[in-house]
Amino acid sequence: MSSSDDGRAMPVAIRILDKEYRIACAREEQHGLIDSARLLDQRMREVRQNGRVIGADRIAVMAALNLVYELMRERDEISQQRDRLQILQERLSNAIEPGTHGEPPAASESTGLDAANDKV
Repeated sequence: MSSSDDGRAMPVAIRILDKEYRIACAREEQHGLIDSARLLDQRMREVRQNGRVIGADRIAVMAALNLVYELMRERDEISQQRDRLQILQERLSNAIEPGTHGEPPAASESTGLDAANDKV
């Protein structure tokens, strides 16, 4: 975490599984740290409630693995959506300006209205 504007990090108290931690954090990052700690605490409690994992260290590792897995899955989904959007953008560009992207205009496109060739 980066330091605050005056170069000093401020200590923030967070609570995870009923244990308090003091973390040095820039003022502008405190809200994110508190939200992150709240999410981690929630996930660790869920792992503990499942009853299959014993020990705070193991609970923390399982919660972290679950969070990282979800993060990676969302990253992959965003990448796929970005690829789809790029393909759609290229198709739109080709439909709007045929022939400018290395493709000749389709026969159906040449039969459409073209205001530049219309005469009154």
